Amino acid sequence: MRISLFVPCFVDQIYPQVAWSVVRVLEELGHQVDFPEGQSCCGQPPFNTGYWDEARTAARVALAAFRDSEVVVGPSGSCVAMMKVFYPQLFKGDSQELEARELAAKTHEFSSFLVNTLGVTDLGAKFEGKVTFHDGCHGLRELGVKKEPRALLANVRGLELLEMAEAESCCGFGGTFAVKFPTISTAMDEVKCASILETGADVVVSNDSSCLMQIRGMLDKQKSTIRSLHLAEVLASR
Repeated sequence: MRISLFVPCFVDQIYPQVAWSVVRVLEELGHQVDFPEGQSCCGQPPFNTGYWDEARTAARVALAAFRDSEVVVGPSGSCVAMMKVFYPQLFKGDSQELEARELAAKTHEFSSFLVNTLGVTDLGAKFEGKVTFHDGCHGLRELGVKKEPRALLANVRGLELLEMAEAESCCGFGGTFAVKFPTISTAMDEVKCASILETGADVVVSNDSSCLMQIRGMLDKQKSTIRSLHLAEVLASR
């Protein structure tokens, strides 16, 4: 099929290798991947802080960018949840409500798309190391993504998955939450990173680059040698 790649702001600006990894995985499965250049921020920051008019302005850009797409896939539970779960709320009663619902229906988080839509769990990936997985809040709680990334990691040659006790605990980022409540955010990050360290893993993996940025900052502060990688980067490894 022809798949439109949705690239969240964090991936576009800081972690472009994640997007390239998604493209590699999907193309190796035989699909065509396009990148609608009109896309921009999904509008989650203003939406989460109560500026819904501004959020709609950003969201309308996405509606236009993906209007002709057959299916949309993004490597972020957070941003995909914005489009899939919150766009229908944002546009309720608006002239573009139907269009928002149509985009929501054809938008998928990367790991969920692989496992639940394509029925693929073994991508022939090879990655040597001990890995622990962090469940991003929106992917877990809004999209119900839990087993999918683990099913994919289970089929990576050489990879040992070590579950942390606080896998489902928030990392403390939450976008503007980390800016408004830095002390609370830092405390949450400390709990998360302590749980990561307890596993003895070499790498912490997630399907949200924004979470990994938060975690990476604390690990660097603690001078930890643990690496951080997006799930797509692991699945693209050979």
